[in-house]
Amino acid sequence: MRVLIINTSERTGGAAIAASRLMDALKDSGIKAKMLVRDKQSDRITVVALKKSWRHIWNFVWERFIIWKANHFKKTNLFAVDIANTGTDITSLPEFRQADVIHLHWVNQGMLSLKNIRKILESGKPVVWTMHDMWPITGICHHAETCTNYTSNCHDCPLLHKGNKTDLSYRIFRKKQKLYQNANITFIACSRWLESQAKKSALTQGHKVTSLPNPINTSLFRPTDKKEARQKLHLPTGKKLLMFSSMKITDKRKGIDYLVEACRLILEKHPEAGKELAVVVVGKQSQQYESLFPFPIHCIDYVSGEREIADIYNAIDLFVTPSLMENLPNTIMEAMSCGIPCVGFNIGGIPEMIDHLHNGYVAQYKSAEDLANGICWSLNESDYKSLSEAARRKVLSSYSEHTVAMKYIHIYNQITGNNA
Repeated sequence: MRVLIINTSERTGGAAIAASRLMDALKDSGIKAKMLVRDKQSDRITVVALKKSWRHIWNFVWERFIIWKANHFKKTNLFAVDIANTGTDITSLPEFRQADVIHLHWVNQGMLSLKNIRKILESGKPVVWTMHDMWPITGICHHAETCTNYTSNCHDCPLLHKGNKTDLSYRIFRKKQKLYQNANITFIACSRWLESQAKKSALTQGHKVTSLPNPINTSLFRPTDKKEARQKLHLPTGKKLLMFSSMKITDKRKGIDYLVEACRLILEKHPEAGKELAVVVVGKQSQQYESLFPFPIHCIDYVSGEREIADIYNAIDLFVTPSLMENLPNTIMEAMSCGIPCVGFNIGGIPEMIDHLHNGYVAQYKSAEDLANGICWSLNESDYKSLSEAARRKVLSSYSEHTVAMKYIHIYNQITGNNA
C-alpha cells in the first residue's frame, strides 16, 4: 500500500513533527509512505517538496491580505485564522497518482486551497485527514475557544473585527460544507478531546470521526543518565530543574506568564526553593523572560534536532506546560518517553496524556496557584521514581511508533477495502 502524507512543512511546528514521525512509523511497519510538503528541511528522499516558486510567497501574502481586509484592516488575529483561498494543485504529481491513500495533515498558509482539496476528493482516492487543530471543522479558526458557532453554522466570528452574519467565517464555512458533502473523508483527531469537538461540528455530519494519537520513537526518546545530560548541556547538577518549552516563548497561548506566577508563589510559600530550583527555558526569544523568574534561569535557543531535544529532557526533573490551548502536545509525549513527569493545565488532550497523580499533575485551568501545587507535589511529595516509571510506561503502551502505525494501517485497510 502507498500512502501520501501532506503537510505544509516537514519539520516546523507540532503538526509537521507528528506527520514526519508517522511517515517513519508507517515505513517501519511495511507501508510505502511518502510526505509531500511545501517547505522541506531535510535531505530525506521520502520527503518530496513542491517546486520552489514565487507563487508560494504570493499565495501566502494574498491570503493574509484578504483576511486583513475582512478584519477591517486590523492586524489582530491575522494568523489565528486561515481561509485556504490559494494553494497548489497536486493531483498531477506522480506521488499523488501512485498513492492508494491521501493523508492530509496541516495544509494551511498556501499549501492547499479549498479548490485544491476539491480536486483531491474528486480524484476518487480515499482521504484521511488528521486534525492537529480545529480548522478542518470550523469556518476559519484554528481554535474556537469558547465559540460554538461551528456546531451549526459559523458567523459573527469573534476573531474578526466586527464579524457579522455573512462574514468571512460564514462564507468559508459554507464552502467547506459543499466541499465535504458526499466526499470520501475519514477525519482523525489526535486527541479524544478534539474528536468530541469534531463530532459536534455541522461539517463532519455523515463522515467517520475517530481519534488516534501521534506516534513517537521510544528508542530515541528514552531515559538516560541525568548527570551526563546536564554536564553535556552545562546545566547545574545540584538543583531540581523545571523545563518550559515553546517554539516562540512570547506566544501568550503557551502560558509562560502562569509559570512565572507559579514560581513566585512557590518562593513565597517555600523560601528554601530559591536555592533548590532552577528553570530551563527552551525556545526563541527565551532571554526576554530571564529577569521575570524568581529562580535561576538557563536559556536554550529553539532546538530542532531530536537527539538534542532528548538530551534536554533527560537533564531536567519536571516538564511544565501551562499552555492555554492544546490538542495532543508532542512535548509532553517526548518528556514522558524520557521518564520525565509532567504538569499541565486541564485543557484539550493534556488530561488524556497526564494521568493525574500517577505520572504527573493536571492543574486547574488558568490557576497559577494549582500549577505551583503541581510542581511542588511532583518534586517533593510524590514518589518521584514511580511517577517517572509510570510516565515511560504510558508512552510505551499508547504512543509508540508501532502501536500507532498499526492503528492507522487498520483504517487504511478499511477505506481501501484491503482487509488482508
